[in-house]
Order: sequence, then structure tokens, then C-alpha cells
Amino acid sequence: MAVLIAIKLVHTAIWALLATCIVAIPIVGLRRRFTGALTLTALVLIECGILALNHGRCPLTDVAARYTAERGANFDIYLPNWLAQRNKAIFGALFVIGEVVVFWRWLKPAR
Repeated sequence: MAVLIAIKLVHTAIWALLATCIVAIPIVGLRRRFTGALTLTALVLIECGILALNHGRCPLTDVAARYTAERGANFDIYLPNWLAQRNKAIFGALFVIGEVVVFWRWLKPAR
């Protein structure tokens, strides 16, 4: 049980970091901090690559599955079930919107 709690804590911390990156991308883009936007984008894309290499699943999900028979959407992370179910759709859309904001701001001349 302690191992599963540790996995869920690490998984939640990583999720929080990436969610923060996604939310921050349009903010730094609007402030014309394009190096920061690029760094945040790179972090999110690294995570996307990890998910892609693991057939769309976080590797921590597979590790957590060894310690419980539960398989709800949030068995491996401390998120509400509704958010765990829709996580990729919600944050995927926010990521795309953020990138569009950055691109728009990059094309718009500075005042």
C-alpha cells in the first residue's frame, strides 16, 4: 500500500508540473517570452513522446497496476475521477490553444 501511495504522489506531482506548463504557455506567449514558451512546450512534448512510446499510457500507470487490482481512471493518481477520465482531452485542447496563442503573438509585431 505504501508503494502505491508513493507512485500516486509522484504521478500527481508530475501531472501538476505538466498541467502548470500547459496553462503557462499562453501566458508567457502573451508576454512575448518565447524562449520560456519553447521550454514549456519542449517539456510537454517530451511527455507526449513518453506517452506515445508507451501506447498512450503513462509508464507509472503500469507500475501502479502491479500494486492494486483497482482500474478506475484515477487508480494511479490523486485526481478526481472525472478529470482523470478526460485529462488528455482537456489538457490536449489547452495545449493546442496555448500554442496558437504563442504563434499568434510571435507573428504580431511588438509595439
